[in-house]
Formats: sequence, C-alpha cells, structure tokens
Amino acid sequence: MRIVHGWKRLEEADKHAAVALGNFDGVHRGHQRVIAEAARAAMEQKAPLGVISFEPHPRQIFQPGAPAFRIMKPDQRARALAALGVDVFYVLAFDQEMANLTDRQFVEDVLVRGLGVRHVAVGFDISFGKGRTGSPELMTRYGQEFGFTVSVAEALGDGQEKFSSTGVRQALREGRPQDAAAILGRPFAIEGVVERGRQLGRTLGYPTANVALTDYVAPRYGVYATRTRLPDGREIAGVANIGVNPTIPGEITARLEVWLFDFDEDLYGQVIETDLVAFLRPELKFDSLEAMTAQIMEDARQARALLLPEF
Repeated sequence: MRIVHGWKRLEEADKHAAVALGNFDGVHRGHQRVIAEAARAAMEQKAPLGVISFEPHPRQIFQPGAPAFRIMKPDQRARALAALGVDVFYVLAFDQEMANLTDRQFVEDVLVRGLGVRHVAVGFDISFGKGRTGSPELMTRYGQEFGFTVSVAEALGDGQEKFSSTGVRQALREGRPQDAAAILGRPFAIEGVVERGRQLGRTLGYPTANVALTDYVAPRYGVYATRTRLPDGREIAGVANIGVNPTIPGEITARLEVWLFDFDEDLYGQVIETDLVAFLRPELKFDSLEAMTAQIMEDARQARALLLPEF
C-alpha cells in the first residue's frame, strides 16, 4: 500500500482511484463496509482502491480541549487498511485551508482536480465541507455533475444499534472490551514505546512494561487480560493495569502497565501493541504493597485461565 500525503500536484500514478472517504478511526466493521463498496467499484472500473482520511482528526481542531478519543494511532490505521487490500491511502492534512473549504470546493478542488477520483464511497451518515453541509445525497449529485460514480454504504450493526466509533469509545469507557472488539472486528489495542518506570513491579515479582496512553481514548481504569505483540512478531499473554495506580504515591499520569507472562527480556525503548481481551476488575487502592501484590497474583491467575486454559 502506498501512503500519499496531500492532494496537490500529485503524480498521475497516484490519482484516479476508486476511494472510500471518511475518518476511519478504528477501521471498524462499519468502515469496512464503506471500503468494500469502494473495492467493488475499483474492480468494476479497473481502478486502484483508495482510502481518503484526515490527520489530525477534525475533532482535534474543532474541540481542542476535549478528552483524548482516538481509537487508533496513524500507523495502526495504515496497517488495518493495508490488510483490507487498499492500494493507496490518501492522508489529507486537516488544516485551516481544509476546514474552510465548502462542500462544493472540497469535491471540486480536492476530489476532482486534486485526486481525480473515479468513484467515491461514503457512509450513510457522512458530512463534509465547512459547516458539515455535505451529505451522501449531495455527494451523489456532485458525482453526476463532475463525472465520478458514488455509492452509499448502509448502516451496519448487531440488530440493536449501528457500528460506530462512538460505540467503540463508549464500550471501552465502560470496561466492555469484548463489545468494542465486536464492533471493530478485532480487539482494541494500545501501541506505544515502553518507558522506564520505577521498576517497583520487578522487585515485587511482576515486572511490567509501561506505555503511555497519549491520544487514546481512556478505557475504564482497571485490570485486563491482554495479549501483547512484540516487534519481532511474538504474541505474549499477560495481565495489565490501566490507570493511575492510586496505591503508589506520586503516580498521577494514566498509563498501561502490562505484565507479560513467562517473559523476562529488556523492552525499554521498543514499540509494543497490547490487545485488551477482557476486563477483570476496577482499579483499586490498597492498604499495603503486600495486599496489592496478592491481588495482582490473583488477577494473573484469572488472566492465565482465560488466555492460557491449558495452564
């Protein structure tokens, strides 16, 4: 998959794709339906399959003080799109120029003149352009005017509610990682660089790899059964705490602390990716380190039983 940044003065080889348009934070099953619509058109028109998204997410521009909300980092999103067979990923800067484009200017300047799209697939609830005035119906009319085809993906859900990034975030905030995974089509995963902490866990018998939450939506604070992918591709079962560790004085920044079972290698400075498989309990404040350690050992037993049933 090629990643193309921007929409101006592109090479001809990077244009004329059948594209899916959206933010695609999470690349969840609803997003995958939109991309499948673009893939169908790409096959029919013998065009490359493209995806158009924005960075930073428009919400970061319009709501700069809002809590962190991202489901995926850009690298995770790119990998998920590549796995779906996308040929070219257009990453468009959402800056003041982009924010000021009317719906018509966005279509004419960006999609038609800039990218030369042959087809545009959108979700049933998409909005685009300044003031979010663009709609699926308006995109269809623009397609007829400017000479590209348009498809609109219907809502996809479990029979009760549609799959959405909002639904993923709500499930995570409520400590329901399995429900988030059902919408995503895979577990929610936190990726980041392993940072050096106080190494208290190592002295107590449970060494942890510490990763900052950064821009991720904050899942419910507590303990999770996890699977972690290492840079070399190995996947290690474990148990993790997400939160501020209220038992330890001075711990105020929320982070992921994952204990990888039967593993004792140096991961400092390396990038790992941890799936949240199941929520085990809320984060607690203990009266002593001994009480905390005893509970962590019980958490580990539960996680092993869930992830490694032969244990």
